[in-house]
Amino acid sequence: MLGILFIYFIGKAFYTLAEEHDKKRWLWAILGVLSYYVGSAVLGALLLITFVLLGMNIDFDNINQVPEILLALIGGGLSCTGFYFILKRQWEKKVSGFDDFDDAILDDI
Repeated sequence: MLGILFIYFIGKAFYTLAEEHDKKRWLWAILGVLSYYVGSAVLGALLLITFVLLGMNIDFDNINQVPEILLALIGGGLSCTGFYFILKRQWEKKVSGFDDFDDAILDDI
């Protein structure tokens, strides 16, 4: 239940950001939630590769789930937050040279 609320707030943040910048709202909300899951998976894969390279034996049957969940939250949260601020900065950046373009110039030809 807590995970559903977490996904809702991530989607809502991306939905609002896309709405402010006249982008496709649902597309960016879904991509924001996917960025959370991708970040969680990438961090998990990196940790697994690190453990294998260091020669640590991992007993998957007896793993404590609390650190696993916390690491997934950290990896997903960092990737989601990074993706959000990259989109925000990119969308707020003005394209130089095209903002002051006068449409009437084309009509004079």
